[in-house]
Amino acid sequence: MNIGIFTDTYFPQVSGVATSIRTLKNELERQGNQVYIFTTTDPHVEKDTYERNIFRFSSIPFISFTDRRIAVRGLFQAYEIAKELNLDIVHTQTEFSMGVIGKFVAKNLNIPCVHTYHTMYEDYLHYVANGKLLKPVHVKEGTLAFCYHLSGVIAPSDRVLDKLTDYGVKSQMRIIPTGIDIGMYSQKLTTDVRAQYHISRDTPLMLSISRLAYEKNLSQVIDWVPAILEQVPNAMLMVVGDGPAKEDLMAQVHQLGLDEHVIFPGEISNDHVNAFYQAANVFVSASESESQGLTYIEAMAAGLPVVVSTSDYTDNLLSNETLGKTYHDPEGYIQAVTRYLTSSVDNHNAKAQRILHQKLKAISAETFGNRVVDFYRNVTVEQELQKGPTINIE
Repeated sequence: MNIGIFTDTYFPQVSGVATSIRTLKNELERQGNQVYIFTTTDPHVEKDTYERNIFRFSSIPFISFTDRRIAVRGLFQAYEIAKELNLDIVHTQTEFSMGVIGKFVAKNLNIPCVHTYHTMYEDYLHYVANGKLLKPVHVKEGTLAFCYHLSGVIAPSDRVLDKLTDYGVKSQMRIIPTGIDIGMYSQKLTTDVRAQYHISRDTPLMLSISRLAYEKNLSQVIDWVPAILEQVPNAMLMVVGDGPAKEDLMAQVHQLGLDEHVIFPGEISNDHVNAFYQAANVFVSASESESQGLTYIEAMAAGLPVVVSTSDYTDNLLSNETLGKTYHDPEGYIQAVTRYLTSSVDNHNAKAQRILHQKLKAISAETFGNRVVDFYRNVTVEQELQKGPTINIE
């Protein structure tokens, strides 16, 4: 198949969406498909840089998310390129500029358009006029407008599917969790993170990797560090990432007198993330805004136990304590984290290995790609059955 992926965010931007798209692209290509990325220009990619099968369209920083981009032109240019490539299907990944362009291209080529709904926007309304301008009802209306006349919608988790159902989305929907490249987390490491940040081998280390944004609730993780230190006095927390909340989080650390126990390495390349997982004793998160939580399954694949807030998704994901544990309250979080910091997890016994193998197979890039291709084929057959005349815009 010739597949066009339309997205406002792609590498070198660092985000869960960009990682998901690259994983899907690599797996689809491994299966013999041709994949073309239609995305925005990026200040870190020089204008004349050649990127195979990647088409970038003029863009500006997105309001309130200046590290994200929004295309300002390219509607007919994208159509002409897609027509020349003889696309079989369009897969949009964002609901803004490139998503709208993708829908336009699919409609005028009379081919299916599938969309992945990655972001729970109600958790991000505070970024626009401090939450005074946009309300949940506006998210609902915008989502319904974008999802209207789509061939299908992919939801990464039950939480996303439930929200789209509540909104009243009528398009065919299917839950397909984003997969990861399992092999990436079994590679031999060349980077010694502990040596790089002067952390001794016997120092219990908590790890958080995410965009440093207020909805990630990292301030709560930091607030709980003193309680952890009461039981594990030499423990440390490494907060990896960058974002609008970074300065406030660093100020919070200083105010609590935790400067010797909390490190902010900044943003890292996805290619190096495994070294950080391998260096830690436990992965921690207090976020309740994740549509899926790619870092959770990355940590699992690296053999790192995970402690995260309870939800239907995380409870099912962490079904055995060798994988991690969910918590309902601060006491549950502190108890679980302390246990993983002070006791090594026996994940080498037969039962633990069997559980891990089953989980990794379910979240592998291969399973992810197979399920997406199956959905492509399903919507393509349906479109062929009800295909109307091609609309000529020339």
